[in-house]
Amino acid sequence: MSEAPAAPRPVSADPARPAELDLLVSPPRARTGWRVLPARVAAMCAVELQKLRHDRTELYTRAIQPALWLLIFGETFTRIRAIPTGGIPYLDYLAPGIIAQSAMFIAIFYGIMIIWERDAGILTKLLVTPTPRTALITGKAFAAGVKALIQAVVVIVIAALLGVAMTWNPLRLLGVALAVVLGSAFFSCLSMTIAGIVLTRDRLMGIGQAITMPLFFGSNALYPVSVMPGWLQVISTINPLSYQVNALRGLLLGTPAHLPTDFAVLAVAAALGIASASSLLGRLAR
Repeated sequence: MSEAPAAPRPVSADPARPAELDLLVSPPRARTGWRVLPARVAAMCAVELQKLRHDRTELYTRAIQPALWLLIFGETFTRIRAIPTGGIPYLDYLAPGIIAQSAMFIAIFYGIMIIWERDAGILTKLLVTPTPRTALITGKAFAAGVKALIQAVVVIVIAALLGVAMTWNPLRLLGVALAVVLGSAFFSCLSMTIAGIVLTRDRLMGIGQAITMPLFFGSNALYPVSVMPGWLQVISTINPLSYQVNALRGLLLGTPAHLPTDFAVLAVAAALGIASASSLLGRLAR
């Protein structure tokens, strides 16, 4: 039985030196740029989620606020019936808005974390690696999305226990997950963009607190756009949170929605947010 042909030996750049020693003298060139972007994004996302693994108290404390919104605000206005919701109970109408709100509140302060990494010297070490800045920001953005997705599951469970009539269609739930991740990616990048401008945690905290409630009340999370004054309807039209709520409401409750438009707006907003935050990452590290 004939032997298999031996593998060809590597050719040395220096005839006087064995080819096997070339790898010791000159290591193979590392892959850089867009070819490693998916792997770098996944790695950064995994690193961010490891922090959650070591401190789960954030999940429990953040579940309190959406639970109060559903239990107090939702139950009360369901009895009052003061807000037109198209024939569905107000608690059902409110639940998708609270999912979007809780996801936004997690993501909007993500810039504080990147400033802390700058102050601790972690960000500088990350920037000197071959990892593209876009991969760093995208990994953090989608890690925020995964955290928000865990929060969304908590809100959905609370809503189900309160009797909210939601769909359990797996494909629709997959669409819900995508809407939550895209919306959270945008708001986390918005936070990191602001961090790249203001450069300090105190300023970012103040700005974050100043914009979260206007974003929330300037969307259709609590009431339909039709009952808003004209100027607020304009704000709601350009508010990505409104499109996220539209998508969640249409997927979970089956209300009329323009899902292609909603997901297109969320995807474009997330892409623009990643590009903006990536461009300011070097300024933040200086």
